[in-house]
Amino acid sequence: MTVITDAGRVCALNDILRRTLAGGTLMMSAGIVALGRERQLTILAAIAAFDEFDADNDPYDEHDFGALDVDGERILFKIDCYDNSLSAASPDPSDTSVTVRVLSVMLAEEY
Repeated sequence: MTVITDAGRVCALNDILRRTLAGGTLMMSAGIVALGRERQLTILAAIAAFDEFDADNDPYDEHDFGALDVDGERILFKIDCYDNSLSAASPDPSDTSVTVRVLSVMLAEEY
């Protein structure tokens, strides 16, 4: 079981990754890759600007998921926190020394 010791820090670290792509790894689905570099950059900019977090889509206030429309495409993003071996959940997502963040971006139709 993952125990979050500082939910505010988890949210802040997720926001840093989402806004700057720093502090983690970016994974794009085949559908996003197929859109080409220019559209990928537009999508990443929209994800960075996303601020529509609420109790329905962000019940734990971690800013780890979003759904948005970008140029007619429905886009989903998700941030997952793994242990350093990438084989299990992080034991403490607020601790960057034991956590690898992964931002996954996909077309909603690929879900």
